[in-house]
Amino acid sequence: MSQIRDYIELCKPRVVLLMILTALVGMCLAPSVSFPITPMILGSMGIALVAASAAALNHIADQHIDKLMRRTEHRPIAKGKISTVHSLYFAGLLCVVGMLILFVYINTITAILTFLSLIGYAVCYTLYLKYATPQNIVIGGIAGAVPPLLGWTAVTGTMSPEALILVLIIYVWTPPHFWALAIHRLDDYAKAKVPMLPNTHGVAFTKLNILFYTILLICVSILPYVIHMSGIIYLVGVLAANAIFLYYVVRLYYSDDSKHALNTFKYSIHYLGLLFLLLLVDHYV
Repeated sequence: MSQIRDYIELCKPRVVLLMILTALVGMCLAPSVSFPITPMILGSMGIALVAASAAALNHIADQHIDKLMRRTEHRPIAKGKISTVHSLYFAGLLCVVGMLILFVYINTITAILTFLSLIGYAVCYTLYLKYATPQNIVIGGIAGAVPPLLGWTAVTGTMSPEALILVLIIYVWTPPHFWALAIHRLDDYAKAKVPMLPNTHGVAFTKLNILFYTILLICVSILPYVIHMSGIIYLVGVLAANAIFLYYVVRLYYSDDSKHALNTFKYSIHYLGLLFLLLLVDHYV
């Protein structure tokens, strides 16, 4: 059982679940003549397997720095619970099965976009951008923002401005989410020699950027209502969620207590999940 738990942890299940939630919202909001049962089941399965493969590859690539950081030192590869070779086999199996499901039962564009997101995250971001620039999250964030688009294309076979707005929301949400964690784990990233923004430009500058991106996120998050993609339920809910997010960020901006950075990071996760649940509720109610 412990071995099974280790392989599950290798897949970063919480991250994958959040990605599937956003993909499901993309499926449900996409125009369709009937309820998209097949894309929701098989599409979600394929996307989840490829996302889990990308997570496993991330563990493999980061094992040398995972051992140095308190947040990641207990990951299965870093602790020697799973070998690198077995992890590669596992990641490869997940990717192949997921891609086959998408190609055979969904459509080609969804399969291609899903595979490109894996390459963007596991290769471009993890192996290069993370160590090349303090803007790693900003540039590489697009790879983690595509699940709503994948859900949309799984139903329609095409891309649209509405789907891209959902992608934009996650893309703009990513920097304040990760930079809050980077402030809280400042020493860890310094030890691992990862050039996160707080380490290269200072905590004060990072807090200013978090504030800027949060204000931008507030504006972007209202776009679904502006283009009539959602209604009053979503608007009221997202305005309340935005107010709470801004409160956390402003408190972080004016405080030297690192616990506010962790609290901001934690709320940002709830915020994104709530935002996409609001889109879903608004659509069906």
